[in-house]
Amino acid sequence: MLKMLTAAAASFAMLSAAAAADLPRREPPPPAPAPYVGKAPIGKLPVGKYPPSAPAPVYTKG
Repeated sequence: MLKMLTAAAASFAMLSAAAAADLPRREPPPPAPAPYVGKAPIGKLPVGKYPPSAPAPVYTKG
């Protein structure tokens, strides 16, 4: 009789643990992005790296 009672208790414990593992749990929301605070991006613009948008004028003598 004691073996059956022990087996039943162990089965009940395993069943309750498995059922508790399937329960959904509430997760915290993702953190909000931090605002950008910093210095100006000096030297990041492509100045002088590309040809100008209009070609230079051609001067002829005469």
